[in-house]
Amino acid sequence: MANTETTLKECLASIEGATGVALVDYTSGMALGTMGGSKTFDLNVAAAGNTDVVRAKMRTMEHLGLKGQIEDILITLNDQYHLIRLISGRGGNGLFMYLVLDAKRANLAMARHQLKKIEEDLEV
Repeated sequence: MANTETTLKECLASIEGATGVALVDYTSGMALGTMGGSKTFDLNVAAAGNTDVVRAKMRTMEHLGLKGQIEDILITLNDQYHLIRLISGRGGNGLFMYLVLDAKRANLAMARHQLKKIEEDLEV
């Protein structure tokens, strides 16, 4: 089991093209930890904004009567991928991992696979 800081470091080090990562509590919108980002890309602001994305999708699923669980949400920009992965393991209720990828360097399928593996080892 890996703690939050170790998990965030592993995301940046092992996922090709990763430029930022955050562990976020979507009940409050607060980032419990961040790593990466830049002066022009504030991960705390992004974490709070993506909380609204997760909540909206959950509300929509509820209105539609969908019983499945969200694994991940992908947002594609011209030069970036934003991957939101809800934490499903023990202690992960209400949390998601938010990963920012450079689209030119990242392999999206591998990033999803690696993020799932990292999430399984996360201890919150």
